[in-house]
Formats: sequence, C-alpha cells, structure tokens
Amino acid sequence: MSRIVFVHGIAQETVGPESLLAEWYPALCDGLVLAGGEKPARDEVAMAFYGDLFRQAGHRGIGSPELDASDVEDGIERELLLQWWEYAARLDPRVSGPGDRTRARTPHPVQRALEALSHSAFFAGVGERLMIGAARQVRRYFTEPQTRAAVRERFERALGDRTEVVVAHSLGSVVAYEALCARPDRPDVTLVTLGSPLGVRNLVFDRLLPPPHAGRARWPAPVRRWVNIADRGDLVALAKELGPLFGDRVRDVPIHNGAKAHDVRPYLTARESGEAIGAALAGRSS
Repeated sequence: MSRIVFVHGIAQETVGPESLLAEWYPALCDGLVLAGGEKPARDEVAMAFYGDLFRQAGHRGIGSPELDASDVEDGIERELLLQWWEYAARLDPRVSGPGDRTRARTPHPVQRALEALSHSAFFAGVGERLMIGAARQVRRYFTEPQTRAAVRERFERALGDRTEVVVAHSLGSVVAYEALCARPDRPDVTLVTLGSPLGVRNLVFDRLLPPPHAGRARWPAPVRRWVNIADRGDLVALAKELGPLFGDRVRDVPIHNGAKAHDVRPYLTARESGEAIGAALAGRSS
C-alpha cells in the first residue's frame, strides 16, 4: 500500500490514474526536493481516481455536446458561476463585475457571468462548455447520492494502513474530508489540501457530510495534521482559510502559482507543499 495518496479534482473524466500520476509524481518530487526532503519511490504513491464516474455516455454527435447558459441549472451550478464571476471581477481589472452593465450584451446573469469569466486570467482559453461542466460536476457530487458514494469508495479503496499523507486537490479535498470523517477508526494521516473549495459557504461547506453544526465543521478523526494551501487567485478556493470553519488545528498557507492559479502542478512544486508533505513522511510537525 502507498505512503502517499493523491485525490484529484474536477475535469479528469477522460484520463486515468496512471496518466495523472505521470504528471503529479514529478511535481511532487520537485516540491519535496526544493524543501530539502527526499523523493518517495514511485510505487509509494497512488492516485485515488474517480474521473471516469463523470464521463458521459456515447452519443451520435462528434465530440462532447455543447453547453450554454440555458443549460445551467438553478442552485449549485448557477450560484457557483456567479460567485466565480464576483471574485474574478475583484481580482482582475479585465473582468467586468456584476454591477457593471457597460459591457453587458444580455441581462441574463448567467450569460453575463460566462462572458465575463471568459476574459479572466483564470479561465483564459476555456470555453463555456468547460466552465459549465466544472460547476456541473460539483453539483452532481452533492446532489447524486450514488455518485457521491461511488467517488468516496474509490478514495477509500486507495487508502491503506501504510498511508501517511493524503494530498487532495480541488473537489478531491471534499472527497477526502468526507471519507476520513466516516472512518474514525483508521490509522492517522496528514491531510494536505490544495486549492480547496471546502470553505465555500452554502454551496460546499453547508452541504458536507457530516453536516456542520453552529457554523463549524467536524474535525476528521484520523487527521493528525492538516495543512491547507491556497493561491489568492484561485477561484475554486474562494475561501482561502479553512481554520475559522474547521478549527485552529488547520494551518492555512498562502502561495503564488503564477498564471495557473488552480493547476495542481504549481501547487505541488511549491516549497510550502514540499515542506508539509516532507514533514509528514519524516514523522515531524510541519
């Protein structure tokens, strides 16, 4: 069984665990070496892969079906896109905000959000279909119990008694958190979350299992140490600090990933990530 278990985020439905590890493992090693640590053997690292659970069934057309604003469902999908828009407008002067109608081509708020986000550095080169698809995977995880259970089962299957560190990116941090809360009897691990949406109120935080109580979430019992790492420009990690919601045992660490704020590779190559993971492998506090 692996000492390190990765958990990926959204938009990985057409790849697989080995192809993801081919990208993640070298970045992990770079971060560990930069922090003065040692590289783990390749067979000590595993990917908890669930992307295929979101892969669409075949159809008669070519490519994936196009999505536009009319396909966005009310609730999680709509509100997530609007929150991304609002935050992007605060960070990026090229993005017109919800209160700026000078560039609006339509009064439809979702269409305005998609148009504005297309001008942001975060979603540069990403079409409407991919933006909507990202919000849709979050919605499906929280509203389809069978999908949620299947995703968590994939993560639980990857864990072993030798697992020392869980490195969870994006939606994967939600998967890891919920699964670890449900397994209070398993051996202790260090949890490192990268670009996590766990602190997004109403859309993510308030939908977690187990449900938060009085504005605070339960601490996952197997987690002896939790380091949360977030880039200020990461739209997915709208709430950069998890300590206020999950407890002061969370160590919140800001980093800068450059142009690719949510990309897992600059997260993993960062010295801060290497220090957190390396300390866990060495059995010391980070």
